[in-house]
Amino acid sequence: MTTRKLRNFIGGEWVEPKGGDWLDVENPSTGETIARVPLSGARETDTAIAAAKAAFPAWAATPVDRRVAPLFKLAGLIRDNKETLARAVTEENGKSLPDARAEIDRTLENVETACGMPVLQQGDKLVGAAPGIDGEVLRLPIGVFAVVPPFNFPAMVPFWFIPYAIATGNTLVIKPSEQVPMTLQILAGYLEQSGLPRGVFNLVNGAKEVVQTFMASPDVAGLSFVGRTETCRIIVEGCARSNKRYQAMGGAKNHLVVMPDAKIEEVVRNMITSGYGCAGQRCMASSAIVAVGDATYREVTDRFVRASREVIVANPLDPKVADQAMVVGPVISAKAKESILALIETGVKEGAHLALDGRGVKVHGGGKGHGGAKGHFIGPTVFTDVKPGMTIHRTEIFGPVQVILKAASLDEAIRIVNDHPYGNGASIYTQNGHYARRFKMEALAGMIGVNVGIPAPVAYLPFGGMKESQFSHIKAQGRSILRFYTEEKIVTERYWPERP
Repeated sequence: MTTRKLRNFIGGEWVEPKGGDWLDVENPSTGETIARVPLSGARETDTAIAAAKAAFPAWAATPVDRRVAPLFKLAGLIRDNKETLARAVTEENGKSLPDARAEIDRTLENVETACGMPVLQQGDKLVGAAPGIDGEVLRLPIGVFAVVPPFNFPAMVPFWFIPYAIATGNTLVIKPSEQVPMTLQILAGYLEQSGLPRGVFNLVNGAKEVVQTFMASPDVAGLSFVGRTETCRIIVEGCARSNKRYQAMGGAKNHLVVMPDAKIEEVVRNMITSGYGCAGQRCMASSAIVAVGDATYREVTDRFVRASREVIVANPLDPKVADQAMVVGPVISAKAKESILALIETGVKEGAHLALDGRGVKVHGGGKGHGGAKGHFIGPTVFTDVKPGMTIHRTEIFGPVQVILKAASLDEAIRIVNDHPYGNGASIYTQNGHYARRFKMEALAGMIGVNVGIPAPVAYLPFGGMKESQFSHIKAQGRSILRFYTEEKIVTERYWPERP
């Protein structure tokens, strides 16, 4: 069977780079090569930036109702092809089909939100700012923006940015993750069909050299990046040197605090979904459970370990399990699996109790084509007796590994959350309004849940963390991101009466 070769989309044309290296795109469930992606360099990236720059003046001058018209068409194409997109996500990423379908729903939700730009981008007017003087704030497009999304959400994360950049009158160049470039290739085709003018949207496949070119180019006004915290620091420094706007969203270690009054049966069911969905490879996945009180700790650990043993580990496209609500697929690569296995070994050496060992897990239906030896599988793994400061607590493991800690009180639980370097999300399970309010106000995380294991906001609300989880004060999606994609121009005006 011929392996599909992916292409770049530059200036309204699908083009294949001349020369350069190619990378195999792997199905992480089977180890099979499903496509080849070009590793474009500075030349292709500069060409895409130039196309976006050339398209910007006319697009910025286009009335906003006409700018969102292609997004309405795009929303229809996504709506009509949800299952195609979900299966593409599952094939290249390995997450379950229900998780992939939910991702496509969030992708569509962001497009629909950006369709409201005629209202969202309205400015402000203050009549009578001073005697005979009015003040006005205009929100104007800026220029060319770049986007660098991660592997774990091939569709949703790019669409935290794409529709908003376009609807506000900017032009765009995106570099998909080279590990999962196929879903965005499909969506780029839908954007082409939507009627966008040439050069408004551009896609360049590649790796580090593309990102370096974004940061170095004087024609790129800003860069949105989602990935490792270590890389965020590099992005921030590079953008600051060239006076670019930046959004850099980094790692996470999301804590779930369980109070003694929590509904434990419902809580455990909720925590299983939060911790093991997408094989733990999402920035909102729970990875640290904090049980308050001895009795709560004993009950949570007992119930959670037993429930974790029942989770199915399988190739998510195996027809026997494809529609199961909770399936743990593979992690993204052999390298990722090695890193997770090394951290599990570190936890054992640190003295944490390995209550459930997912190493060497038996994969459901693990014959040819259904995962098995060539897939990158790790089963649900649970550490108990974990102490704050242990490596497995401080580190974002980014796999189906949970650590359970004990706190004597809500105060101690909040300290555990707040002392951690990451602050993406945190949740509390309680029926007590006082506990919930204290946690909402005091926990240092950008997204808070109350009896919600995955406190990811809908597209109408901003998405983003705190501390080392976010290196920008402007969050993604919704109305919040308009501050990133528009320049506020403040006008103060006065007119004298005409002489008679």
